[in-house]
Amino acid sequence: MNFLAHLFLSKENTNIMIGNFIADHIRGNNYTAYSKEIQQGIFLHRAIDTFTDAHPIVRKSKRRLHERYGHYDGVIIDIFYDYFLAKNWNSYSEIPLDIYTNKIYSLFKEKAPDLPLKSQQFIKYMIEYDILFNYQFEEGIAKVLNGMNNRTKGKSQMNLAIEDLKNLKEVLEEDFTLFFKDLVNHSNKKLKEIIENL
Repeated sequence: MNFLAHLFLSKENTNIMIGNFIADHIRGNNYTAYSKEIQQGIFLHRAIDTFTDAHPIVRKSKRRLHERYGHYDGVIIDIFYDYFLAKNWNSYSEIPLDIYTNKIYSLFKEKAPDLPLKSQQFIKYMIEYDILFNYQFEEGIAKVLNGMNNRTKGKSQMNLAIEDLKNLKEVLEEDFTLFFKDLVNHSNKKLKEIIENL
């Protein structure tokens, strides 16, 4: 899953949100430098990724793209799933997306100096381009895909994936809806376990 989904699954605990957000920039057991709740967020992020990678619906989504993008299929599906979450946000949250994302930006702006350098850099980029809010628009997804393609120096051809989103939107949205229901249930249980055991 991508950034919006990870944040949403963190519930309302801001430290767990922070841990979940920075988890990709924390290697091995380097999490011990952070508070207990931030560690819980890091563990939640890892649990979400493990569950997502193994889920048969996610694997089916990836197969729809694999021939064209090879091992980049998973990155693209993560981005597409955030698009469907943002697009259907009102089905999952009572807080409007613009209010939710602005709250996230304010939190990360405040906490950025204490976070890994890569997280700080992404926070700046995320706020400048209003990434989380713009996930709901095809234009926003196209920008993200172009940026990812540039990072791979054009090797991934991820910029072309906006065509796949348009062509496969119905089936991919169905994949997402079914999978996300399972993920929310799993994440809620896992978060409870992590809080009880750490």
